Amino acid sequence: MVAVPLLRFLFPPTFKPNTIAVALATRADGTPALSSALPKSLPAASSEALVEELHSILNILPLEVPPGSQDIYGMDISIMWGSEELEWCNGGPQGCGGGESMVQATPEEKEKFKRAVAIVQELADRAEKER
Repeated sequence: MVAVPLLRFLFPPTFKPNTIAVALATRADGTPALSSALPKSLPAASSEALVEELHSILNILPLEVPPGSQDIYGMDISIMWGSEELEWCNGGPQGCGGGESMVQATPEEKEKFKRAVAIVQELADRAEKER
């Protein structure tokens, strides 16, 4: 089975004071279940610029309507962000269920989403090194 990245979680400094928690979960190809993923943390100060950039990207990116209907970014990856200022989640824990979204991402928005995925991966890599 091939592991397909599905959910990448980022929770800004609410998990522990002055930390960022990042958890990566994968879904084996052909299955609806995500692997369990324990959050990893890193100091917020060391990644503040990346977190701010990610927040600014997600704040302007559209979500599929209805939720979970279509992978409008075409990457089979979801990002979940939860903070006091923004709650954002594309797709669903079991992937998109089919159908067509009433909202479609533009090529520019798809590029911004790719950048958001790269930021989350960078934060996860940094958190792994902190262990």
